[in-house]
Amino acid sequence: MNSVSTQNARVLSGMRPTGRLHLGHYHGVLKNWLELQHEYECFFFVADWHALTTHYEDPSIIPDSTREMVIDWLAAGINPGSATIFVQSHVPEHAELHLLLSMITPLGWLERVPTYKDQQDKLKEHDLSTYGFLGYPLLQSADILIYKAGGVPVGEDQVAHVELTREVARRFNHIYGREPDFEQKAEEAKKKMGKKNAKLFDSLKRRYQEQGDQEALEVARALLEGQGNITLADRERLFGYLEGGGRIILPEPRALLTKASRMPGLDGQKMSKSYSNTIALRDSPKEVEKSLRTMPTDPARVRRTDPGDPEKCPVWQFHQVYSNDQVRDWVQEGCRSAGIGCLECKQPVIEGVLAELVPIQQRAQEYEAQPDLVRSVLNEGCEKARDVARETIEEVRHAMSLVMA
Repeated sequence: MNSVSTQNARVLSGMRPTGRLHLGHYHGVLKNWLELQHEYECFFFVADWHALTTHYEDPSIIPDSTREMVIDWLAAGINPGSATIFVQSHVPEHAELHLLLSMITPLGWLERVPTYKDQQDKLKEHDLSTYGFLGYPLLQSADILIYKAGGVPVGEDQVAHVELTREVARRFNHIYGREPDFEQKAEEAKKKMGKKNAKLFDSLKRRYQEQGDQEALEVARALLEGQGNITLADRERLFGYLEGGGRIILPEPRALLTKASRMPGLDGQKMSKSYSNTIALRDSPKEVEKSLRTMPTDPARVRRTDPGDPEKCPVWQFHQVYSNDQVRDWVQEGCRSAGIGCLECKQPVIEGVLAELVPIQQRAQEYEAQPDLVRSVLNEGCEKARDVARETIEEVRHAMSLVMA
């Protein structure tokens, strides 16, 4: 995973409300969130407006799906004391920033997003000839920029969305960051750093702007981050002054590349509800055991005495997630020599999955029994998120002259 710039150690990530989650979600997203919440200031949100971009015909399932998904987040270990958990549509500043950014975003930028045509092909049963679908990458940009997030955890297929966000932020800052008397205000801000630091800043600024010295740029950024006697607005002015532009109102985020999820479905494909090959985090032990015992194996093993090839068996993919080297060696030897049967092979996987799910299910039962607690977590998270979002939208309004004279 890439490190987040010291300029802003805030991370934002969201999921569409899909109801109860499965092991694919846990290994692909939640385990990463569990690590991030202890390293950065994290904002995790339910992307209910994004759900409407493709499934606007029946939004009635969104409230229940939201509640069930958040229960799974909490049960998995996402801590509302360490991360802000909220619902996108309860922070209307997302929508306002989306609208304002749409005024400056070229249409071609949205049409070239790789997932635009890809999703249209995959979801042909839905009418996606709407502005909402075309504009959803820009809504994602607003989601990120409203919190000035420095890092966005994504897989490789989502990097293009973060790059679009960077381009939008860069364009916004170019158009609106050149405030009146910018250089004078930047010079005044520099003086607040003290003579020694101001002199060092000037030296680093010259090295970067005249020689393209990237190391000087990073040192200067670290210098600014360490200044406790200048305001956030002054720091942003000095960041822009350092790079030869205007004030940085909306910082450009970085993509935090997450490891590709290795969690397979019961049939060997990617685990997905659309493939009906999932194990839900709250499936009962009996359901989990039945699902794993009946999952397909190497088709060459028609009889118990037939040797097989683990590489051709979906169960082997589960072993790669849940078994240690010793068990995997046992599987390789036993399968290829027909020394073990398929049910024997599956038993360590069953035990591994159940061991992982037991504590999650125990916590889920506690939250299921306390619906008011879940609502309280979301209400508090929404309030905290709105406090941060309001600060950004006020800066944006001021930059765009949308304030009362």
